[in-house]
Amino acid sequence: MSKIRITKQFTFETGHALYGYDGKCKNVHGHSYKLSVTVIGSPITDTENVKYGMVIDFGDLKKIVQEEIVEIFDHATVFNKNTPHVELAKELQVRGHHVLLVEYQPTSENMVIDFADKIKSRLPENIALHSLKLQETESSFAEWYQSDN
Repeated sequence: MSKIRITKQFTFETGHALYGYDGKCKNVHGHSYKLSVTVIGSPITDTENVKYGMVIDFGDLKKIVQEEIVEIFDHATVFNKNTPHVELAKELQVRGHHVLLVEYQPTSENMVIDFADKIKSRLPENIALHSLKLQETESSFAEWYQSDN
């Protein structure tokens, strides 16, 4: 049976700051992220299955990514929980802001690794995560490929 890759794209707005960085990104700022999620599998061959011919229903993939990534990161400010930004994070939370404290420096590279782990844990066992592309700006992005990991 042929293996087919399908891709679904998502957008979300997220703020962050890179503690200890030597450039402008040490300041709190935000991006309009674009996330492309590609999975691979064989189309369902059971003609009695309502999802006949699909690798995975795009709606099912959307639900996973929405719940694991978009709903959590959209309009949030992300800080590494092991930096002095924690004080700023606490102040923002007290004022009603959506703040995420993560175990890593919130670069596109580290975020895409985190996203891959979250998405893989939710996929059906016959579907594999093939790749992710997290676009931070119009000309800058990070990519994750299962074949590299």
